[in-house]
Amino acid sequence: MKLLSIKLCNFRQFYGQTPEISLASGEENTTIIHGNNGSGKTTLLNAFTWVFYEEFTAAFTSPELLINKRAIMQADIGNAVDCWVEIYFEHEYKHYQVKRKCYACLDQNGTIQYSKNQLFMLVAEEDGRWYPPTQQPDEIINRILPKSLHQYFFFDGEHIDHIFRSNDKSRIAEDTKELLGVKVLDRSIDHLKKAEKILEEELKAIGDINIKKKLKEKTKLEQKIESLQDKKKTIVETLNNQELQHKEISDKLINLSSNEQLKNLKIKLDKQEAKLKNEIRELKQQIKQLISSQGYLNFLSNIIPKFNTIITDLRQKGELPSGIKKQFVQQLLNRQTCICGQKLIEGNNYYQQVKQWMDKAGIAAIEESAIRLESQVHEMEEKVISFWENVDEKQAKLEQARLELSRVEIELDEINQKFRNYPDEDIKKLQEHLDKINQTIRELQLEQGGIQHQLTSLEKQLETLDKEITKQKQKEEKQILAKRRKDASTEARDRLLEVRSRLEKQFRLSLEKRVQAIFTAISFTPYIPRLTSNYELNLIENTSGIAVPVAASTGENQILSLSFIGGIIDSVRKWSHKNTLMGPDSSTFPIVMDSPFGSLDEIYRRQVAKSIPKLANQLIILVTKTQWRGEVQGETKDYIGKEYVLVYYSPKPDCKQDSILLNGVDYPLVKQSPNEFEYTEIIDVGRDN
Repeated sequence: MKLLSIKLCNFRQFYGQTPEISLASGEENTTIIHGNNGSGKTTLLNAFTWVFYEEFTAAFTSPELLINKRAIMQADIGNAVDCWVEIYFEHEYKHYQVKRKCYACLDQNGTIQYSKNQLFMLVAEEDGRWYPPTQQPDEIINRILPKSLHQYFFFDGEHIDHIFRSNDKSRIAEDTKELLGVKVLDRSIDHLKKAEKILEEELKAIGDINIKKKLKEKTKLEQKIESLQDKKKTIVETLNNQELQHKEISDKLINLSSNEQLKNLKIKLDKQEAKLKNEIRELKQQIKQLISSQGYLNFLSNIIPKFNTIITDLRQKGELPSGIKKQFVQQLLNRQTCICGQKLIEGNNYYQQVKQWMDKAGIAAIEESAIRLESQVHEMEEKVISFWENVDEKQAKLEQARLELSRVEIELDEINQKFRNYPDEDIKKLQEHLDKINQTIRELQLEQGGIQHQLTSLEKQLETLDKEITKQKQKEEKQILAKRRKDASTEARDRLLEVRSRLEKQFRLSLEKRVQAIFTAISFTPYIPRLTSNYELNLIENTSGIAVPVAASTGENQILSLSFIGGIIDSVRKWSHKNTLMGPDSSTFPIVMDSPFGSLDEIYRRQVAKSIPKLANQLIILVTKTQWRGEVQGETKDYIGKEYVLVYYSPKPDCKQDSILLNGVDYPLVKQSPNEFEYTEIIDVGRDN
């Protein structure tokens, strides 16, 4: 999972829509968000956990009061106020938009009425088209990063040591199994056990006598589908118009630019982007077509040797003689002379022996068929090799195209940023217009995806209705099949139990070594972390040659917790790259941490600041000015890709204003509010400028 951006609307301190907060990744993988206490750092941390899991950290007070007070108080009685958080992220070459929202309004009595939360998701692949997911959004999120593990990736750094309090230790083993994939095995084992019981019962077919009622439902569904298809058609037409405008403005922007090098590079990159997207679509279609048409060959690997064994055995028994025809045997009998010279007179022994070949020669047609089959089977063996070569070749091309597309998109974004800061106002305005069109196109694509989601759901309902209408009562002998399935379920469950046991032990030992390495790199104490079979983490002192448990200080507990989180991420990243149980490698993980340096002394602050950018593929740190300055700033600066400031507007008439110096520019942290409400504004530090 790579977090791309987050945007908030009327969420706690953030009044109205915030600008989109882009999040750093790659070599400069760290995003720093500065803010004083109370400015919204904890709110931002909880915005992630609320969207993904509808959960909050312990430090997030009054979680039931999510919607911005100013937005509610300024709305008319009975008018709903939106509150939402929207996150874009990337996972396994797919882009996801996740949005959780709720509403609130003031009633006649001045009481705030809240609605239930709603979660929405759309998914886009490399072609940029957005579609509704085929699964429930929360199921997809939990598969990518399980809910039980979110505390290891979105956490309050000052209270991180709560993970290892005594009453929480029992959960760590289960949480770690989820990330490793062992939980998948646990669920599979449980499902197989249930399947064994279900398959012991005789399957019965169910008929439906309410055909007329089903036909009426079908008519209504068809009308809904037709209406949505018309709406989708309108959106497609609007999208085409927007894309035409996009091309016209893009051409005008290029023509106005006086920088020939920049102009030619943008033209070149635009063409490359379009070409690569088309190439990716074609390659994916070719792979699908290849698997659809020739994928069955891979399942013949056990059948082909069996066929060859059967043919060889028949020939050795003489049941498949080669090359003797009935006509040839009849000619010998008619001439009354064998090819060896013996006389073939009816009744003698030689005559009877030759005549027996008439019956054996009768299966010559079978022999010819067997020969043809052998030839075809040999061709299939060659096709299997060719099939995998073709798949590997196309997969390699697809991966290369994806990498190239990512590079081109980064370069295009850099060029667009230059146009946004161009000295010519006309060019800046054109780029702003272009950005708005891009946003409109994305919103239309999202709406199109939502309609497609409704269409897919309705079409499935229609398909189910059709089956129910046409289905007839039938009873078949299914108990034999159920017995075979039950035996297969039992065998599969036994094997999965063995795999789970070995996998858990191997991973735990690997994780312990990594936690020890990280802790030793940060801490100056001689203590060694030990991980028990129940994943309880303890500190051991072994300087005298005897391992003795020690009581860790608050700072050591924080470092121990960070080491454990870093160990989990690093170990699972390497583990899943080599030992992925199922599906593609998903070993990219972010960390979002609030105030990770608060209670640490100077030495530990420096060591932690030096280590944390290396713990995860992507890091978002929320810090106060006092936590940031000095050794933390010095150790982290080379990893920073994005930087923001939270400006808190205080309604107090005597509020003390504050600011922070970043990259030679003084940014406000606390300002006087222009009204009676408190709120927070997000400012992009703009490191690229």
